Formats: sequence, structure tokens, C-alpha cells
Amino acid sequence: MQFLDINDNDFERNFAAILGRGEETGRDVEQVVLDIIADVRRRGDAALLEYTSRFDRLEAAGVPELEVTADEIDYAFARVNAEDIAALKLAVERVARFHEKQKQQTWLSTDEADLLLGQMVTPLERVGIYVPGGKASYPSSVIMNAVPARVAGVGEVVMVAPTPGGEINPHVLVAARLAGVDRIFRIGGAQAVAALAYGTATVPRVDKITGPGNIYVATAKKLVFGAVGIDMIAGPSEILVINDGSGNPAHVASDLLSQAEHDELASSILITIDRGFGERVATEVERQLAQLSRESIARQSWETYGAIIVAGCVDEAISFSNRIAPEHLELAVENPFAILPQIRNAGAIFLGHFTPEAAGDYLAGPNHTLPTGGTARFFSPLSVDDFVKKSSIVYFTPEGLRRLGPDIERIAGLEGLEAHGRSVGIRLE
Repeated sequence: MQFLDINDNDFERNFAAILGRGEETGRDVEQVVLDIIADVRRRGDAALLEYTSRFDRLEAAGVPELEVTADEIDYAFARVNAEDIAALKLAVERVARFHEKQKQQTWLSTDEADLLLGQMVTPLERVGIYVPGGKASYPSSVIMNAVPARVAGVGEVVMVAPTPGGEINPHVLVAARLAGVDRIFRIGGAQAVAALAYGTATVPRVDKITGPGNIYVATAKKLVFGAVGIDMIAGPSEILVINDGSGNPAHVASDLLSQAEHDELASSILITIDRGFGERVATEVERQLAQLSRESIARQSWETYGAIIVAGCVDEAISFSNRIAPEHLELAVENPFAILPQIRNAGAIFLGHFTPEAAGDYLAGPNHTLPTGGTARFFSPLSVDDFVKKSSIVYFTPEGLRRLGPDIERIAGLEGLEAHGRSVGIRLE
């Protein structure tokens, strides 16, 4: 962990490693992914079976065995206690209620009497959601990807999840049914992304792929973009906490570790105007690390990509935050609403001393699939908008074309596109 002063001459150099983490995909990774995508496109189900056996240690006699059955989901419900099911139901309900407010309707404008303009909003027909497996299982990721798709009116939601050894977390299956997932496949990695993007005899081709994954999944999503839509290229998780010296250091430490425990590349940063507060947070982080079951992961993340930064004032801290555009931003200050208007770039913003980032991860309502690595400068959280497409509607009456046609012809002439202008002029003759 680095303890830095934002005004030190070598601050930018010392902080560069944190900013650049996860940036380099590496040609070796990209080439491996390209080969897998090409193989799945060429050999379809046979390639899927081979990669699933190699990477997930799952032997299947045929691809249909890779699809989770209704009986398996029923069995998962029987294994999960009632309190867990109730919590997952609550999360689904709250996330759905929040995303309902994002829905847009088709609209038509009759502001001009001789023509009609508008926009038609149409749900995607089929989407694929990627749910990470491996180091941890994430029922919350199922909810955050499937629920907005369902709210948007998507026709079919297909889920893929890696299942090392063939096992799939029962909570993930429960969340999938509660969130409205239609089909689930025990496949992961670049091969799952390729199957969703191009389709196989068993896995249906989708219109869009959403959800986070490891570097191979992220690279695969980037490489299939264009053949299929994607939500974003998600990198390692991150949190930035802005602090004015108020609050409880133990609370801030626990929030920093909530991201550090994700994986070794996660980044947890505190920027405070009170050096003493920062020192108390550092001490508290060490104390709490020893209590974590994922201590080794969290410790490596904290020691490699964690930082406590001392700023001269809150405005300086805000300027720094806007520059790095964090995925999660906590305003752990006395009056967060006073500085909220100054925040320009962040995936999600958590206000005050009693709004931990984890509340947003699970059931506050907003989506936890967020832009990372500074992409909050131009990307937004996953939303209903990601699961619809919009078509423009244009209708001219004869009078409308006579009124605006000459100017259309003139602009076509400026561009030297004779046939464009003629398509208008021929109607005006």
C-alpha cells in the first residue's frame, strides 16, 4: 500500500502503476482468444465440449448435457434456505423497481402539421449474460444482468457460467430463476462468448452479451463486438473514497477491503484531507485483513494497488476523483450533498457515512455492472437502455416534402450526391 501526498513532485510517477493496472491485454492473451473464437465458429459444439473439458474439468457426452435442467434448478431451491431465497427475491424486486423508472416509450411528434417524426423503442430479441465463476459465485451478477433485460422486454435471456468440475452454485441457479433467465449453460471463458456471439447447434446466437469476466472473457467480448453488441469492457474492480476527516476509520477500512477481496488486481484508494485519519484507516485495514477468509487475495490487492492519498482540500480530492473516473465513489464526508454537483465522472456514487458500496452491489436498486478503468468518463452503468434499440420514424405528407424538398435537394447537391437529390425532385415534378 502506498501512502502518498497528492502535491509531492513524484506523486504521478508513484501512482502510475495503479492507474495502469490491467491495461495491457498482452498479445499472447489476444491470440489465444482469437484462436478459441475461430475454433468455436468452425467446429461449434465439438469445440465447446473440448474447451469445457480442458478448462473446467467437465466431461460431457454431448452439449445438451451442458444445459442446466429445470430439475436441477428445483433441486437448488431445495438446497437453499428460505432466508437466502427471501433475500434474493428482495434484491430482484428492488432492482426491478429501480430499472422500471428507466424505461422509455415510443414517441411521435406532430409539431409540424405536414410531417410526423418520432422514435420507436424495441426490446432486443435475445441476450446472453455472462456470470463469473471460479474464485467466487455471484448470484448478484445474475440479478443485475437479467432483471433489466426482463424489464426492457427482452424475448429470451440466455445465461452462461463456468462451472469448474461441473458444479454450479445453487444460489446462482435460484437467482437465475427469480430474475427470469430462460436457459443456462455450463460454459465459460472465451468459448462461451464465441458461442453466444456466433451460435452453435445447441447454444443460440444472441443480439448482445453483457456481464463481467476475467481477462479472456473481456478480450473475447472486445473481439466479437460488431458481430454482436456488448455492454462494456469491464476491468478489475475499484473504489475511491473521498474523506474530509469525519467518520469512523473502521468503516472506511471495511469499504476499501470490500473491493480488495474481489481479486488481486482490484484497487482500493482513500483520498483524505486529514493525514491522521488516513493513518488510522491504514492501521484498521491491517487489523481487518487478518479476519478475512479471502485474506491472501485482499492483501495482495491492497499492498499492490491500494493507496492512501493526502490532499490539501476537498476540492483537490474531487478534482483527482474526476480525473481517474472511479467505478465506485464514496463521499465519506460530513455533507456529501454539498459536493455531489461537483462530481463529473463516476460509475456509482455513495453518499455519507452510512452508505457502504456493498449496498449497491446487492439490493439498493441501481445496477452494479459499472464502467471501470476510467471509462466512467464516457460509459454508464448497465441499464434498461442496454437491452433495447431505437429506430427513428419519419413520415412526410406531400405538402411536407414540397415545403422542405428544395432544401434537401440543395444539401444533396453540396455533397455531390445527384441520386439523393433526384429522389426528392422526382416526387416534386
